[in-house]
Amino acid sequence: MAKAPKIALPGKARAIIDTLGPQLDGGRFAVKRGLGDTLEVWADLLVDGHDKVNACLLYRKKGARNWEEAPMRNQGGERWVGSFVPDKIGFYEYAVKAWVDHYISWNYDTRRKIEGWQRVPVELQMGADFLLEVAAKANKKEKQQLDAWAALLVDELHYEQAANLVVSGAFLPLFLKYPSQANATISKVLQLYVDREKAVFSAWYELFPRSTALKPGQHGTFKDTIRLLPRLQDLGMDVLYLPPVHPIGMQHRKGKNNSTTALPEEPGCPWAIGGAAGGHKALLTELGNIEDFRLLVKEAAAHGMEIAMDYALQCSPDHPYVKEHPSWFKWRPDGTVQYAENPPKKYQDVLPINFETEDWENLWYELKSILEYWIAQGVKIFRVDNPHTKSFQFWEWCIAEIQAKNPEVIFLAEAFTAPSVMKYLAKAGFTQSYTYYSWRNTKHELVQYLEELSRSDMAQYFRPNFWPNTPDINPVPLQGAKDALYLTRFFMAATLSANYGFYGPVYEFMIGDPMPGKEEYIDSEKYEVRHWDWNKTNKLTELIRRVNKARRENKALQRTNNIHFCHIDNEQVLAYLKLSDDRQNAILSVVNLDQHATQGGMMQLPLHLLGLSPDAQYQVHDLITGARYTWRGEWNFVELNPDYLPMHLFRIENM
Repeated sequence: MAKAPKIALPGKARAIIDTLGPQLDGGRFAVKRGLGDTLEVWADLLVDGHDKVNACLLYRKKGARNWEEAPMRNQGGERWVGSFVPDKIGFYEYAVKAWVDHYISWNYDTRRKIEGWQRVPVELQMGADFLLEVAAKANKKEKQQLDAWAALLVDELHYEQAANLVVSGAFLPLFLKYPSQANATISKVLQLYVDREKAVFSAWYELFPRSTALKPGQHGTFKDTIRLLPRLQDLGMDVLYLPPVHPIGMQHRKGKNNSTTALPEEPGCPWAIGGAAGGHKALLTELGNIEDFRLLVKEAAAHGMEIAMDYALQCSPDHPYVKEHPSWFKWRPDGTVQYAENPPKKYQDVLPINFETEDWENLWYELKSILEYWIAQGVKIFRVDNPHTKSFQFWEWCIAEIQAKNPEVIFLAEAFTAPSVMKYLAKAGFTQSYTYYSWRNTKHELVQYLEELSRSDMAQYFRPNFWPNTPDINPVPLQGAKDALYLTRFFMAATLSANYGFYGPVYEFMIGDPMPGKEEYIDSEKYEVRHWDWNKTNKLTELIRRVNKARRENKALQRTNNIHFCHIDNEQVLAYLKLSDDRQNAILSVVNLDQHATQGGMMQLPLHLLGLSPDAQYQVHDLITGARYTWRGEWNFVELNPDYLPMHLFRIENM
């Protein structure tokens, strides 16, 4: 007689785990959460026949020996949901275990028979056996109760009492506490990456250290930058991002306003990395030495900030790599090396790295060693320049390698490119991502974009970092704009997204002079040393201070995906509500998008999200001006004059 073929699935397992999430690309990539954030897992569970299915969520820190279990609850139909809160940063694993629950099935079927006036002595005997099974797992007090119930179920003299006990469902809590998980089905294992808080909530300020000197005409240093830390702390910034601080090449050095001919005294573009003094592990001599840099990192921490370094994988023609590893670059038939281009733009002072080199393994390890070197100097945040122009496979490998040993390291992707590429880089491991916020201006554009970021699958892995400007981007609407537009673009960046930043003094001092016909700054710091009056203050400076204070004090502003847009029949007014997870903190932002005229209208606040009745009375407290107003019901009138203050930042109180 022929033997039956082996069956891949356990023959006695009947529960089917159908839809399972969240997962990215079939589980290839990890979903993301911040430390202390809840991961909610859902699954559609199926079983043949009329038996009841049950499930639990399995999870563990990657590398841990044992799995933790969290119960899953039916949400109606086949959908089951469970959750857990990770308490460490790094990788986690999670899966769903599902089984036919014979305890619950017995209780349900027997109750229905009893309610249908059937006598069920055999079913009661089966139930007694189940209770004894549970008693073997229970504590002493619970075991006594279960033993007593089991005895009652087989006591023919107390049949009616036993039947009433079954109908009461008194067993169910212990059936759920000590489930029968025999013949369970276990789903594939999925991945979660848990980041530290700075990854999900941060305020970035970008400045060029060479422009921090006290006197005009002088080259700034790390020590000059340290002098500015109290000012940045007072503004409420917690990440100080520095463009490249490495030696700058001399060959094809760019001059003022991207001129292809530099004067002898012109400093060049910091992104043209490498010179006689070294490459990516060296410092520009004019800025200071490694001890000065370490002191900057230390002093920043003392002022509640971290230093973010620029990780720009390109080289000037003078970079040591060009001579030491010529195969890492592309050479043309005439013997010259290929410089970077993004037609029609040309970057004659920058050489792209050839990721198709036969020596790719040594290249990868060397590029990774740059990160490791600066991590050893105390840097835990890296803004990555144009990652979409480098090998995607490299990023997937490199970020995983770094975070395996340093899970606290944060990578911000500066990839202003196709949506699919931005999404892929985020899946591949980038912690945060620059976005299209710089070019989203109308109410429709902003609402549509935030809905995509916070309501689609992108919410599982793509962490936006909103910047109204960068050294490369001087948005057309800001060119010649009134102060009100600078105020609103900052305000929305800081309240729509939990992570935001801006290119410092230029934005703070509301300078928008463009290169004619371009979305770039005239007299850009990318090509020259500028002098700023760091003692200068204005309306925007004060707004930055107050908004950052509100962000620190209100949990609702510390996450991005908790946003709810409010209805108002005016395309020039944007209103949005943010709630903390426990619903105890509610922030309403209202913005006039028109920099020229007063705008207002009747706004509908979704009181049901606050647990309030439609006619409830409550107070709104403007955290910018300090004003308080008493509102009643869902509909209230708002009006904003851009010449005074084009926004409200209301905390909803006395709910």
